[in-house]
Amino acid sequence: MTVVSASGVVGSIIAVALLVIVIITTVGARRMPAALVAVPVAILVVLLGLTGLDDAVDEIRFMAPTIGFLAAMLVVADVCARTGVFTWIGAVLATWSRSSPNRLLRIVFLVAAVTTAVLSIDTTIVLLTPVAVATARRVGARIAPVAYASNHLANSTSTLLPVSNLTNLLAFGATGLTFLGFTGLMAAPWAAAIIVEYLIFRWFFADALAAPSPRPAERDDTESVTGSATAPDVSAPHAPRGVLIALCLLLVAFVVAEPLDIPLAAVAGAGALIMVMPLLFRAPAETLAHTVRAVNVPFLAFVAALGVIILPVREGPLGDVVSSLIPSGTGLLALLGVAALAAVLANLLNNLPATLLLVPLVAHQPALVLAVLLGVNIGPNLAYFGSLANLLWRDVMHRQGTHPASRQYLMLGALTVPPTLAAAVVALWAGLSIS
Repeated sequence: MTVVSASGVVGSIIAVALLVIVIITTVGARRMPAALVAVPVAILVVLLGLTGLDDAVDEIRFMAPTIGFLAAMLVVADVCARTGVFTWIGAVLATWSRSSPNRLLRIVFLVAAVTTAVLSIDTTIVLLTPVAVATARRVGARIAPVAYASNHLANSTSTLLPVSNLTNLLAFGATGLTFLGFTGLMAAPWAAAIIVEYLIFRWFFADALAAPSPRPAERDDTESVTGSATAPDVSAPHAPRGVLIALCLLLVAFVVAEPLDIPLAAVAGAGALIMVMPLLFRAPAETLAHTVRAVNVPFLAFVAALGVIILPVREGPLGDVVSSLIPSGTGLLALLGVAALAAVLANLLNNLPATLLLVPLVAHQPALVLAVLLGVNIGPNLAYFGSLANLLWRDVMHRQGTHPASRQYLMLGALTVPPTLAAAVVALWAGLSIS
């Protein structure tokens, strides 16, 4: 029985209020699993009649392959961490940089872009950021440029592959594209975002890149460092060739499996199992514990619950208002408008709810779906609230003994997001025009 209608004023207010509660709780209580709030709220949404039980079940069933894929890739990233992939990357960064801050920034840009594309945004935040910070300390470079680069590139370069970001996975089906088709259209925007961000970073951090490195306990105008954290020993570890080869084969499998109608989640699951098996044979109990933690069931439950919570918001007056703001057509101005709308909503609602809200509204135009992805992936660089990855990055930086200034974060975001998003959208429009 319907208690409150999502299409009515009261129902709409309740639906939006519940979504806001979940978002604020997720952002404010970062030590508490977001599922502890989101799952009960999702149940309440159904009990109040804001959405039907069948609709909720259908939404979860629709999202299940995406959630399964995400779980598998979390295991893959954990295997990479445990087998020394990121320790090896740290040694490569230190060697290739030749103690040059500018060269180190270029290398971090490249490595962060590739890591994000292949292993997803969270891997770059959690695993690459500490490596970049430690390497900067090791070679005598300022921390701020490479630390901010890791955060910004995690967001803005998560557009290349369907597997690079949960937002991409949620929207991939609506694009109607193949794995290679999606990648082909997003390659130019991906490259454009890297180039524009790099040029702005070189200008914004010109003084920091030219200045000698501070001692770990010193403060300067670009970073605040406390404690005496030092870089770990990254002296010439051996490349984990087996894991690196497995990663390459997994990417090839994604491309090959799709024309054969093999679900990406099944491929990712098989890849994760193959990669974790050697560790399981060597240390069964430890590996099993690591794998269970890596799967992060509470986060997966949060994603599923969020899909249910957003249903009455999308179907109510707010959804109608957002729908009315979506331009018609797929020309350059329409793509820019949709991307800008997506960026704004990502910073108001967080990028996951923004994706779940917008994608069904533009699913009739695959080009607009791609523009939405550019907005919800690049837009969060404006502020901490834009994505959960930003908040995770801030926690990682605090654990590294570094406290990023909010003013600097907002200033850098305001300088980078508009030109980066515009350049990426123009590149997308050019690719669509010739495809």
